[in-house]
Amino acid sequence: MTALWFKRLVLVGAVLAFCVVGLGAFVRLSDAGLGCPDWPGCYGHLSVPESEAAIAHAQSVFPDKPIEAHKAWKEMIHRYLAGILGLIILGLFVLGWRTRNAIAVSPWLPTVLLGLVMFQAALGMWTVTLLLKPAIVTSHLLGGMATLAILVWIAHRHWGNSASSILEAPGPRFLVRGGLLILFCQILLGGWTSSNYAALACTDFPTCHGVLVPPMDFASGFHWIRELGEGINGAPLTLQALTAIQWVHRIGALIVLIYLGGLALYLLKYMRLRAISTFLVVVLLTQIALGIANLVLHLPLVLAVAHNLGAALLLITLVILNSKITGSEG
Repeated sequence: MTALWFKRLVLVGAVLAFCVVGLGAFVRLSDAGLGCPDWPGCYGHLSVPESEAAIAHAQSVFPDKPIEAHKAWKEMIHRYLAGILGLIILGLFVLGWRTRNAIAVSPWLPTVLLGLVMFQAALGMWTVTLLLKPAIVTSHLLGGMATLAILVWIAHRHWGNSASSILEAPGPRFLVRGGLLILFCQILLGGWTSSNYAALACTDFPTCHGVLVPPMDFASGFHWIRELGEGINGAPLTLQALTAIQWVHRIGALIVLIYLGGLALYLLKYMRLRAISTFLVVVLLTQIALGIANLVLHLPLVLAVAHNLGAALLLITLVILNSKITGSEG
């Protein structure tokens, strides 16, 4: 019975992680990441202060941070859901060790997951206290995606079918594993683009500022440890630096399209992988279309959030694909 609870709980956790990733993107893209100037509460409260007394107290403690309730509630709802997800992962950790001989994964996997989500909480705090430093925001996004990936992997080991005999040759198996690595690199580039507000550095397509290779400042654009809006030595981030960030993300998208598209078409010849390969093609083309639409339509919020969810859906698909070709664990 305890093993059954583990199985059910991990499925709930995977679905909730997908929602948290999407809501996190919505908070970031709607400029609500600093809706609450403190952590884990909001202006010293467990919810957004709304009464006259609570608002007066909040403004006395944070005189330079006027309350914007609509932004604060977005941030707090995201925190509430992330907190629930953390409790679910804690439950998986406990149940995993109690039923370690009855579950389909090593109990060390939910242990790693618990450590990851604790680090995610720290990144969430630093995102606020360090005022949206790009390296922290990007790392927070990657941590969320990694959390989602591990939960999906564990869920598929319990709810899906897998067999190493589907792809016995090492070459195709290596290509499937490589697809996951390439996608994570592109998610990193996407997070760096978003956290630096470089998504609209150039809005024409397929050119950028009218040319295929525009003037760019890679050194400043990819200087990792710095404040938001700053380049090397604290100088303001230039258009050339922002262009470099977006242009590299575009090249990454092209690589992902060629690699994952070619991989999916190759895997269509395997009957047991035909459905997921077809789905991969559909999600991949949709994601590329969303990326282009965000450029030419100047980043409407609904499309920007959908683009983030598309990346998460691509990740889910590749994790399931990798699990399907991996022999069942004892």
